[in-house]
Amino acid sequence: MTETTGLLRPHAEQAYAGELEALRAADDRPRPPRWRLSPWAVTTYLLGGTLPDGTEITPKYIGHARLIEVAVATLATDRALLLLGVPGTAKTWVSEHLTAAISGDSTRTVQGTSGTTEDAIRYGWNYARLIASGPDAQALVASPVMESMRDGSIVRIEELTRIPSEVQDALITILSEKTLTIPELGSEVQAEKGFNVIATANNRDKGVNELSSALRRRFNTVVLPLPDSAEDEVAIVERRVADLGHALELPAAPPAAEQIRRVVTVFRELRSGGTEDGHTQLKSPSGTLSTAEAISVMTNGWSLAAHFGDGEVRAADLAAGLTGAVIQDPVQDRAVWREYLEAVVKEREGWRDLYRAASELL
Repeated sequence: MTETTGLLRPHAEQAYAGELEALRAADDRPRPPRWRLSPWAVTTYLLGGTLPDGTEITPKYIGHARLIEVAVATLATDRALLLLGVPGTAKTWVSEHLTAAISGDSTRTVQGTSGTTEDAIRYGWNYARLIASGPDAQALVASPVMESMRDGSIVRIEELTRIPSEVQDALITILSEKTLTIPELGSEVQAEKGFNVIATANNRDKGVNELSSALRRRFNTVVLPLPDSAEDEVAIVERRVADLGHALELPAAPPAAEQIRRVVTVFRELRSGGTEDGHTQLKSPSGTLSTAEAISVMTNGWSLAAHFGDGEVRAADLAAGLTGAVIQDPVQDRAVWREYLEAVVKEREGWRDLYRAASELL
């Protein structure tokens, strides 16, 4: 087992090495070429369950099981997988864990940005060797995509829609022909069995580059939604905050479920434009107020309480994080947040402490 002591953020295959090994030992079902686990075991790893020997597999994704089943079934074919959703819907999290379970290495990643070049998807050159001896195999620098094609593994492409359109289209031949040509060497790399691509994308951020129809046709798209119920969202936030707190070695106890529920309720009501009981219509702020942001608010509140309070997370510890998450536009969102505080938080039983703490920051 890989030593993870002292690592701020272990890779999935490191943090859950015990679970992955237990699944491999219990897994007697057919596996696609070069998969470390069967599709059934990969799904169990993502959704959680109990193995015949009593080993508990913790859920990595809380949501519709069918979405994970479709994603895993897609990767068992030669069709690439696109995880689509608004920011904060666990696309990267699911991508990492799928890759860890299938290939045992989640680090083959292309991080999409507006500055990503074609080299990151195809290949580059060691220019010192190129100048010294010209183009040859030793001067070539393989991209993560090329490396995965060579050894038949999964490669991740994060934030695909952040990559310029002309660079995105470098994937078309790779996904359709499963071949990457190297004209400078008069050669090519043909993908080994087991090679596939998991891409993530959203269409809410500024700077998004839409996928061409030719590229989108080469992906099977799975849309990851925000959690359906408040209970699911609370469970996700509670689990992730506890994991982060442990990794960061935050002192004191994790935030109480009551405080987590308050943050989740605020986010869900502002996202939906109405209170839970349906009695009050609300304006929604410009931000997404995702589950990931709720996790950030709670983790920051825990840190404040642990280092500057008595260890118990209170409304005052959450107010700054909530205010920062809601107010992305200093003019429009400030008015939305103030209206919500006055119309909902002030009048809700047991929430006066949150009203006072948040109002002081406006």
